[in-house]
Amino acid sequence: MTQTIPTRRAARAPADHSRTGAALPLNSILAGDCVEQMLALPEASVDLIFADPPYNLQLRGDLHRPDNSKVDAVDDAWDQFGSFAAYDAFTKAWLAAARRLLKPDGAIWVIGSYHNIFRVGAELQNQGFWLLNDVVWRKSNPMPNFRGKRLTNAHETLIWASRSEGGKYTFNYEALKSLNDGIQMRSDWTLPICTGSERIKGEDGAKAHPTQKPESLLHRVIVGTTNPGDLILDPFFGTGTTGAVAKMLGRYFIGIEREAAYREVAERRLSRVRRLDTGALGTTTGKRAEPRVPFGQVVERGMLRPGEELWSINARHKARVRADGSLIGNDVKGSIHQVGAALEGAPSCNGWTYWHFKREGRMVPIDLLRQQIRAEMSQSDLA
Repeated sequence: MTQTIPTRRAARAPADHSRTGAALPLNSILAGDCVEQMLALPEASVDLIFADPPYNLQLRGDLHRPDNSKVDAVDDAWDQFGSFAAYDAFTKAWLAAARRLLKPDGAIWVIGSYHNIFRVGAELQNQGFWLLNDVVWRKSNPMPNFRGKRLTNAHETLIWASRSEGGKYTFNYEALKSLNDGIQMRSDWTLPICTGSERIKGEDGAKAHPTQKPESLLHRVIVGTTNPGDLILDPFFGTGTTGAVAKMLGRYFIGIEREAAYREVAERRLSRVRRLDTGALGTTTGKRAEPRVPFGQVVERGMLRPGEELWSINARHKARVRADGSLIGNDVKGSIHQVGAALEGAPSCNGWTYWHFKREGRMVPIDLLRQQIRAEMSQSDLA
C-alpha cells in the first residue's frame, strides 16, 4: 500500500511525518525513468539519497575463466552509453534532479567503479554538492583478474556529500564507532560482495541483477547517516537492497526502477522484510546529541534544594546551591562549571562530573540527576 508524508525541512532525530502538506509515496517503487520520476516528486522532501548509477563499463568482448567458461559480466543495455559525453549528460541530469529533492540538510551517497566515479565526483562538485568523504569498499572476496593483464579489481568507491557546504547533515559518529568495536570508523570498509543465500537469483538459477550490493554496505550507510523515520530515495533501485535495509531499520524509502523484471524481484523481496522492533532501532549517540539539561532544572524540580552543599570530586572544595541554579563557594559565584573552574584554578571545568552531593553517607555525582531527566524526556518522546 502506498503511504504519504508531507514535505518539510529535515529533522535531525527522528523525522516527524505527521503534519499535512505535499504528499510523497512512502515505501513504494516508482516505474520509469529516474529523472522524470524525481522531477515529479516535491522539492526538498528527501533526507538521504543512495545512488548506484550505471557504471558505463567499457568492456571489450567476452571474458572467460581459465577453464574457458564465460564470466557473467555486466553487458545489459541500461549500462551502455554511446560516448563519455552521453554519460556525462545523463549524470548531470540525474544529479540535478536529485539535488532538487534533498532537504537543505540532506546528503547523498553515490557508488561507482574506476569507470565512472571520477566523472560523477566532478559533476557533484559542479552542481554545488559538498564532498564529505570518499569511502573505499574493499571487497573481501573479489572476482579474480582472469586475463592477468591488470591488477585484480578489488574495490569500489563511494562518495558521501551534503547538499551544500553549510548543510547540517546527519552523522551518527558514535553508532558507527559502536559497529566497529568501539574504534573510530575509517573510510576503508572491508565487506564481502553478494554470494550464497544473499544473492538473489531468477528461476533459471542466474543472478537476478549483475551488480546487486550487499546489505552490509547499506546497513552501514543507513545507520551512520540517517535516523529512524527519515526518508531515503534510491533512483536506481534494482532488486531493492536499499529499500530492504531501510525498511528493516525503521526508515522510509522510495525506489525508482525502469526495468520491470527488477521491480518484480524487489517487490517480492520487500514483502518478506520485517521492521525491527522499536527497542532494536536505537543507536549509540554522543554526548552532543543528547538533550541539553540546565542545572537550574535540577533545582526547580527539587532534586537538589537551595542551600544544599555540593562537594568536588576530590572533596577538597564545596559550594552551596542557590535558588537560581547557580553556586557559591569561597565567595565565588556562577554556574556549576564556572565555580568548579575557579576553585580548581583551571581554564574550564565540567561541573556535571565535578560536583557531587551526599546521600546516606555516599558521594553521588550530580550528573546522575541529569541522566534521570534525560531518561524521562526520552520516555515522553516515545509515548
